[in-house]
Amino acid sequence: MGFGLICGVEKKKGGVHSSELYFLLCGAWKAAFLSARAEISITPEPAQPVEGDNLTLVVHGLSGELLAYNWYAGPMLNVAYLVASYIVSTGDETPGPVHTGREAVRPDGSLNIQGALPGHSGTYILQTLNRQFQTEVAYGHVQVYEILAQPVVMANSTALVEHRDTLRLLCSSPSPAQVRWFFNGGPLPVSVRLGMSPDGRELTRRGIRREEAGAYQCEVWNSVSVSRSEPINLTVYYGPERVAILQDSTTLTGCTIKVDFNTSLTLWCVSRSCPEPEYLWAFNGQALKNGQDHLNITSMTASQEGTYTCIVKNPKTLLSGSASVVVKLSAVAVATMIVPVPTKPTEGQDVTLTVQGYPKDLLVYAWYRGPVSEPNRVLSQLPSGNWIAGPAHTGREVGFANCSLLVQKLNLTDAGRYTLKTITLQGKTETLEVELQVALLE
Repeated sequence: MGFGLICGVEKKKGGVHSSELYFLLCGAWKAAFLSARAEISITPEPAQPVEGDNLTLVVHGLSGELLAYNWYAGPMLNVAYLVASYIVSTGDETPGPVHTGREAVRPDGSLNIQGALPGHSGTYILQTLNRQFQTEVAYGHVQVYEILAQPVVMANSTALVEHRDTLRLLCSSPSPAQVRWFFNGGPLPVSVRLGMSPDGRELTRRGIRREEAGAYQCEVWNSVSVSRSEPINLTVYYGPERVAILQDSTTLTGCTIKVDFNTSLTLWCVSRSCPEPEYLWAFNGQALKNGQDHLNITSMTASQEGTYTCIVKNPKTLLSGSASVVVKLSAVAVATMIVPVPTKPTEGQDVTLTVQGYPKDLLVYAWYRGPVSEPNRVLSQLPSGNWIAGPAHTGREVGFANCSLLVQKLNLTDAGRYTLKTITLQGKTETLEVELQVALLE
């Protein structure tokens, strides 16, 4: 009991005789009681002190002639919690076990705390002693608020794979203040909030999802201070999904794309993926040397007909996907056109009279310089696939399986009309004509 500490205080000039004081105080300590008549109250000034403030626990309602005060910082009247004892008549103050060097008792019984710290928060008890051997007790509570330092968000990783990895975030702060979280400056997604620890300082999200990628922040706060962390940015890897091939970057393709002869086509490979996937193109099962998200097909011919496949692979998720389309020449152009490539050759150049979409059930074909007649026959292809020269062959012409004719090292006499005659397995005969122009070499 606190008053036992000041038993036997020596007599001071103008004060109470030492033996008399010993009797009064020690007697009160040995037979102390809590007065039911007490109307004493304690209020902190300022009401919401911040660390570093000069704090006063002001006492109201003291009455009668008082001999001494005892201040305790703790839940009960126990010497272990004694801050200081104060003798009114002499102004003598005796520090107790929990005195921090910042506390001082005023003559009116109030307690001053210079430069209060958060550790000064808690319950305070004032015990008074009067000349009638009575003690009165008053209780007060004070909360010294901390000026909060900026917290830091710590993550197990800032780059996770969707549905596979677990996100763990910790709001690191030396303060026991309350914590709240923010996602992209707003409230947390419900799925993430469900994984919050009881104290709100840890977030755990198993099987992270792509929509939970973004900036995370935590904030610590009390009644007088708030501090928010810097954002930590989370990336969630996913895909590839919904792999598709687009025509000219906008048009969704079906299973087959039909292209006019000698025209160009760009195939675009698209998917949902983070990060951007790696690309591989294949033509009829054979890999092409193209690592881009698009493939250009220029001057479409029959040799470029076939299946084009885009294969995508995500280097982070290690998942892959693919899409394929079949590219064919338009049927309309097959029956009506032979196109020279280049279209306007010059003397000395090679030219290919390219057939757009030759008959797939072809048996034989023959090329003629001029109308169809034996003297005008340049060459013929036999059912075996070999071709033989005709009377009009100059040694510079070569036939191909797709019915095209190559004329090498053009001269001006090569200009004129050329005729192609085809015969199918069903015996159907068709002739196509093309006019070849040869420009003079300047």
